[in-house]
Amino acid sequence: MKSTEQQQFKQDAPAKLDPITFEVLKNAFINLVDQMSEQLLRTCYSFVIYSRDFSNCICDRHGNTVAQGTQDIAVHVGTLHFSVKSVIAQYGDDIQPGDIFITNDPYNGGTHFNDVRIIRPIFYDDELVAFTQSNGHWADIGGSVPGSFDITAKEHFGEGLRITPVKIWKAGVFQEDVARMMVSNMRAPDDSLGDLRAQSEATLCGARRLLSLMDKYGKETILLAFEEVQNYVERYARGQLKSLPKGTWSATDFIDQDPSKEEGLIPIKVSMTIEDDRVFYDFTGTHPSIGCFLNSTYSASFSGVVAGTKTFFPELPLNSGFYRIIDVHFPEGSVVNAPWPVAVAGYCSGSYEKIMNAIFALWSNIIPERALACSFNLEYLLVGGWDGRDQANRRYFMNYDWMAGGWGGRNGRDGSNATSPVFGVGLAIQSVEAQERLSPVLTSEHQIETDSGGPGKHRGGCGVRRGGQLTKVEKAVMSYCCDRSRSVTWGIWGGLPSRPHGVSLLRQGADQPEYLGAVFSNVPVKEGDLFSRPSSGGGGLGDPLERPSQAVLDDVLDGYVSVARARSDYGVVIVAINPELNEYAVDHEATDKARAAIREVRDGMLETDPLVVAAKYQAGEIDTLDVIRHYGVICDWNDRTLLPKTTSQFREALQARRKPPKM
Repeated sequence: MKSTEQQQFKQDAPAKLDPITFEVLKNAFINLVDQMSEQLLRTCYSFVIYSRDFSNCICDRHGNTVAQGTQDIAVHVGTLHFSVKSVIAQYGDDIQPGDIFITNDPYNGGTHFNDVRIIRPIFYDDELVAFTQSNGHWADIGGSVPGSFDITAKEHFGEGLRITPVKIWKAGVFQEDVARMMVSNMRAPDDSLGDLRAQSEATLCGARRLLSLMDKYGKETILLAFEEVQNYVERYARGQLKSLPKGTWSATDFIDQDPSKEEGLIPIKVSMTIEDDRVFYDFTGTHPSIGCFLNSTYSASFSGVVAGTKTFFPELPLNSGFYRIIDVHFPEGSVVNAPWPVAVAGYCSGSYEKIMNAIFALWSNIIPERALACSFNLEYLLVGGWDGRDQANRRYFMNYDWMAGGWGGRNGRDGSNATSPVFGVGLAIQSVEAQERLSPVLTSEHQIETDSGGPGKHRGGCGVRRGGQLTKVEKAVMSYCCDRSRSVTWGIWGGLPSRPHGVSLLRQGADQPEYLGAVFSNVPVKEGDLFSRPSSGGGGLGDPLERPSQAVLDDVLDGYVSVARARSDYGVVIVAINPELNEYAVDHEATDKARAAIREVRDGMLETDPLVVAAKYQAGEIDTLDVIRHYGVICDWNDRTLLPKTTSQFREALQARRKPPKM
């Protein structure tokens, strides 16, 4: 077991700061980072960063994370220390006052190329004492498609500009030629240049605040506090691990497919071992890297492990002290440790969230009171082209959109409806009105998706449906970065899956929409075309036949569950009294009979010949949710043909997740 951090905390070491000073400074560091975030939010140029796709942190002189903010995105935070350490490793003693670095290298501590990091070293009395860092998602970093998400890319050369650590300010002088060279390779150069300056100012805001703390408390006190806040988190986390059961647990989640090969789910396997006061995650058996952009690098995968684990310890602040209790093994060349130059731009929708949800499943068995079923998949829809609304001032536009969705059912509570993804709950849902001003795309619908929450004793949270229509666009294309069209969001302890992700496109003049799937790039679109996509809900937790009938009725009244699926998924028979006034009631006698009938046949339904199920689906005798939830069958949702290998894998996983926890 190889430690992820070289610096180890001595368990018996006493705290060196008095408790009051320690608590004041611990919170001051967090507040410092929050001030950086507020600075960036008010000065950024791009709508993506304005919608909070950014994170900030402060690191000590060695590159270890001291503090993150209260709304930073999980996937960023677990990697920021790697980026600072990459700067230290490359520049060594050549880090001078006034220097500021820029990098986005996923193979050297980053996530994907759109996440651009600005790193400022901080000096006090001519001594390097810390770093502040601002990471923001730039809407376009170049590459073959608008938004830089190309599913067809097998190597990173089609995904945009790779920026290894470089000084963008040198001794206080802005390297404008370097900056211009970078942004000239991007589709929104003015936004990129503006965000570069805004992120730099955010790091300056943090630096000023830190220097004022050093003036007030003294340099040595602050440097000591850096150590102590990390030691505190480590000490607390180790104490929690010591109180938990010891042993090894395993879980598997899946990416939908390798688009360059025949159908079949891509397994991400993880075993977790708790020994004394450490936890070890071993991803042996995970699939090799695949021929599209859904792979992840070591640093991004490590962040997924951290975020998945931290979800079950919400009371702790997050810094490098937490990383010290975690050991990981990511097999080289795997989909969770892709080497240069394997494509990785879509890691967030691919490997990353599968790592998090697999870890949720593991910890749900160890801390069942905090159990959480699978949550919906992060997704990005990108439409780019020329904006024809003002012919005198034609400009390139990018409509860069993501949706909320449902989180998994919890032990004792339903999952959260229409919530930001587990990728980063600080991510804001974008303003429709602002999007329509910035790009020629009108929103046609945005509402809760009925029946999207996975059925369970505790229902998964509901997803949403969002649609749009293209107006005055020229030479426009659409791309979509998602997953879980086939590895559908799953439940635990007998809870059922949600529904598939995917985009449908109705071209102007066409009679029927075309299902494009959950991953595609560079699809030409024109004025008048309509598109629609749902986000899945969360998976259910527990047997849906144990959900109180009144709770199911309440879901029907709220529009979360339809009358038909209340009967088929929960065995609850709802009768209409006055639909116009939303008056319904439960037929309790019919419900008892329906639930008994479902219990009698449901095990056999999962053993039904998939070809028979697919034939019924093609004939319209059963619908998509029946196919997935009751028969465990996966089809190509466009032409309804059976996917036999995918179905076999999905059924096996569905059966395994029906088992209740060992209490």
